[in-house]
Amino acid sequence: MDNELESYILSHIADEPARLAALDRYTQLHHLYPHQCSGHLQGRVLSFLSQLKAPRRILELGTFTGYSALCLAEGLAPDGELHTVEHNDEDADTLAELFSGDPRIHLHIGDAAELIGRLPGDWDLAFIDANKREYSRYLSLLLPRMASGALIIADNTLWAGKVTDPDATDAQTRGIREFNDLVKSMAADLQPVILPLRDGMTLLRVK
Repeated sequence: MDNELESYILSHIADEPARLAALDRYTQLHHLYPHQCSGHLQGRVLSFLSQLKAPRRILELGTFTGYSALCLAEGLAPDGELHTVEHNDEDADTLAELFSGDPRIHLHIGDAAELIGRLPGDWDLAFIDANKREYSRYLSLLLPRMASGALIIADNTLWAGKVTDPDATDAQTRGIREFNDLVKSMAADLQPVILPLRDGMTLLRVK
């Protein structure tokens, strides 16, 4: 998508909340990989999907600077809870402060694959945005813990177009390809659709 078209889209969708705009700006200035922040368009999509689902329990794998967690929390039921997992302990204090205003958001620092099994299941919505090499493992661990009719969202599933590049053989690209193939093979359990949004976003409805 070229910059002109993206600007047009952003000017014709719901406004980015001021708090999130400030967080995005902070991320751009202070983080090594600021492009990992969901940003205005993807953030509004996450918020929209969460509000449609009105989940009581959300699990996010990969917090980064907290932008996507705040977007997902916009649709959370008043008595619900969102658990978000981040492996980078250097951001723990900043994230804890960011989430301190909403007692429904719970931050966990550690390995996502290990923590999935420790947290109580029956998730209504899960967002996968952690280690791309582990996406298939995350899905396998998540499925037995998802509520019937739950929504799983996986980010970066087109991986900058590398999924169709035969010369792209790095571990992350292989991990995303493996995940996409696994999803396709699970038609009895999942109803998937890939959206060509940013770096690719896959929506999975658990049957």
